[in-house]
Amino acid sequence: MNLMILAHPKFDQSIANKTIVEALKESGVPLDIRNIHELYPDYQIDIKAEQENLLKYQNIILQYPFYWYSMPAILKHWIDEVFEYGFAYGNEGDKLKGKNLIPSFTVGSSKESYSALGFQHFRIYEYCKQLEQIAYYTQMHYIEPIYSYETSLAAGYSKKSIIKVAYQHAERIIHQLQLVDEMHLQEK
Repeated sequence: MNLMILAHPKFDQSIANKTIVEALKESGVPLDIRNIHELYPDYQIDIKAEQENLLKYQNIILQYPFYWYSMPAILKHWIDEVFEYGFAYGNEGDKLKGKNLIPSFTVGSSKESYSALGFQHFRIYEYCKQLEQIAYYTQMHYIEPIYSYETSLAAGYSKKSIIKVAYQHAERIIHQLQLVDEMHLQEK
């Protein structure tokens, strides 16, 4: 079974993230989704409940829109609260050891904009280093992020093209889950 931590501040208004979630549900892939904005609109995270949930799953997908070169505030807050000392790291803090961390996010603008010569100046993978370090520090397996460009109406992309990109994104998540499950079986 797979767990998705969904962190979209305006999920009801989303095209890309909403389509990704709907496509995954339609696919039949075993997936439990925790919409943390819906669960914790006041940012008061139930740490123990979230930790207990994490223990049940091998694959943990973080699904979110790329905001200001990072993740939305609630996802950062969720990690700060849930990945606490004694649970995720430190003395006896090995509860996430061996689990797969799979970042999955949508990027509003083009791939070209995220290059050394583009107006964002850096490549997407450079913005993901903190997630890679979090996985390393908590003894999780960091799975290369799944991300899609051109997912914003405000950036000039059409609803039709965003939906197409989102379905392709969902297919890549399904494929990645199959790969990590096969690797996990081989390790046993």
